[in-house]
Amino acid sequence: MEEAARAGIDPSRIAIDPGIGFGKDVKGNLNLIRRLREFRSFGRPILIGASRKGFIGKILGGEPNERLTGSLVAATAAIMNGANIVRAHDVLETVKMARMADAIRSPNYKG
Repeated sequence: MEEAARAGIDPSRIAIDPGIGFGKDVKGNLNLIRRLREFRSFGRPILIGASRKGFIGKILGGEPNERLTGSLVAATAAIMNGANIVRAHDVLETVKMARMADAIRSPNYKG
């Protein structure tokens, strides 16, 4: 974040992406999702991109286009643990999941 600021990037345009799948094994990716709240200390939105990632395939099996269920569960867990932005391949299904997760997470949901 400091380097981006030195490069003239407005801090309000920065989101934290912990990099699911990049140089991490299955346990590392799961731990990252469990501990997402710790990134809130940066004061920026948290972005998660677990959609169709290899760690889902290692747990559930299947090719990338067969990982919808695992992708939705991982994204739901990420939202419940503090993610603000979800990158997804299966947009319609992910939007519906995110709306439901947000409703569950929000004590002030007025539906």
